[in-house]
Amino acid sequence: MTASPPPLRALGRSGLQVSPLCFGGNVFGWTADEPTSFSLLDAWLDAGFNFIDTADVYSRWVPGHEGGESERILGKWLARSGRRAQVVLATKVGKDMGNGKVGLRPEYIRQAVEASLQRLQTDYIDLYQSHDDDTGVPFADTLGAYADLMAAGKVRAVGASNYGAARFKEALLASERLGLPRYECLQPLYNLYDRAGFERELAPLCVSQDIGVINFYALAAGFLTGKYRSEADARKSPRGPNTVKTYLNARGLAILQALDTVAERQAVQPGQVALAWQLQRPAITAPIASASTLAQMEQLVQAARLRLSADDLALLNAASAEDGARD
Repeated sequence: MTASPPPLRALGRSGLQVSPLCFGGNVFGWTADEPTSFSLLDAWLDAGFNFIDTADVYSRWVPGHEGGESERILGKWLARSGRRAQVVLATKVGKDMGNGKVGLRPEYIRQAVEASLQRLQTDYIDLYQSHDDDTGVPFADTLGAYADLMAAGKVRAVGASNYGAARFKEALLASERLGLPRYECLQPLYNLYDRAGFERELAPLCVSQDIGVINFYALAAGFLTGKYRSEADARKSPRGPNTVKTYLNARGLAILQALDTVAERQAVQPGQVALAWQLQRPAITAPIASASTLAQMEQLVQAARLRLSADDLALLNAASAEDGARD
């Protein structure tokens, strides 16, 4: 790939500098086998991107998998490539791994981070994230465990995923009150279709507190690429049936039409427009997007360089408007 390296962005106040797109590692060992994953990772760094996100639980949902598959492939690639220092590596803890391995208790975090470090074949994780809120564990305990990991050099910064605004604000206040590390970034669901859940309360909070945002489902599980336009299209991928069920409605089709219009103006693909829209949103640091082929990867690289006009943005905002969304 010959694209010029994209400018890096600050991730909250963590000191980490990340590429404007984050590669979603849920595909490693699922829709991308090991050799393909290695090729994708090499291409990602060769194009000047440095941010990769995974989780210990990826890909436990696949029959015969136990979790850790993505981290193991990443670890093999890191060991083989020798490019660990070029990567901002993010992983997560807290989703159910079976046998009682779940949640954010300090003793479990200590156990889980060692397992992730072993699978990733590294001695530190750049960004360690609470994958789900655990209301049964005091913030002091969870953040205290993270403080110990940071002091030991095993974790550089911490973040959170799937937190509501009230609980995320509580976590930030607890960090300040107790002198403990704060969540420097949030990983919410956010895309052109799923707007209000983030924009209503979380976005203003993240902007005011200088929180990095690395949203997942940036392409709505593939829907915003335009490949799902009818129920018959559900057979195109493992995600198809759920994607069509969730997004294939009047509003979804209106968003696709707006994406098509802008894509034609810009001579690009709809999915690239969907990512470019997010990159021009004030709260967003680096949307997370996945690719299972080098061709898909090239489209991600090009999307990071795409600038939409005011007319483009207005058309997309109008098509995707919903109660609670903020233009």
